Amino acid sequence: MRLQISLLCCVLAAISFNAHAVTDDEEPSESQCRTLIASGNSEYPPFLWRENKDSSQLEGVNRIIMDELARRTGIDIQLAHVGPWSRAQSEVENGRVDLMAGAFYTHIRSGYMDYFMPVMLQTSSVVWQNKRNPFPFHRKEDLKNRLGVTVINNSFGQDFDHYAERHLSILSVASVSQALRMLATGRVDYVLYEKNPASAYASLLGLSEDIVAVSPDISSEGLYLTMSKRSMCNNDQVKQKIAEALAAMSNEGFHERAMQLGIDAWEAHSRSLLN
Repeated sequence: MRLQISLLCCVLAAISFNAHAVTDDEEPSESQCRTLIASGNSEYPPFLWRENKDSSQLEGVNRIIMDELARRTGIDIQLAHVGPWSRAQSEVENGRVDLMAGAFYTHIRSGYMDYFMPVMLQTSSVVWQNKRNPFPFHRKEDLKNRLGVTVINNSFGQDFDHYAERHLSILSVASVSQALRMLATGRVDYVLYEKNPASAYASLLGLSEDIVAVSPDISSEGLYLTMSKRSMCNNDQVKQKIAEALAAMSNEGFHERAMQLGIDAWEAHSRSLLN
């Protein structure tokens, strides 16, 4: 698997270099940025997922939005799996991936990514508990003195992240599947994750009868499209074209239609795996 990821990253690097190649004495223009490499959290249905563990193709709501964005801007957007969520973030940070197709805002991320407005989508994050061992939850302080788990480099908004860093005990694992299994087997007291993706994986893993999302939400965040500050195509022309297309799509209600299409696609995919 490590070899596959390494080979994929080499291919993406080659594509990115060829697409963005400029001479030393010129800045990359809009016409020279005909291709952008994008990635995201590939364990994030219905927003993004892979058909199988060997595929580099990403499907879902965000894929539909990226394809439409490419059509409207005339810029080829190649959306691909480059590794776990933490790896995808590091690839954007170092500029080998141009776009992140879905990220929450944090101060740290804003240091290496530019955020496009308006947001693509809104998503809520919740506390997941084991049905056999529930505990009262009404506010974030109720998580003190309990062991939680989430996915590496996940964020739940600046306020909650800051509180969690100072007061909560939260493990980080590579995938939401691993986190949910740990909760179902009683190894942790709770999981922190977005409601829709975790619910999708709970159903797929056969854990819907073992775990439950509780209220209230710990955060409701905008899911943004972002561009690496180190991308060779991070210039005003390209960013303006993307921002204008996103705004038009939002005004037309395209993102809401994409959401329903993505949910339908994930449900069909799940049924095919269970049959």
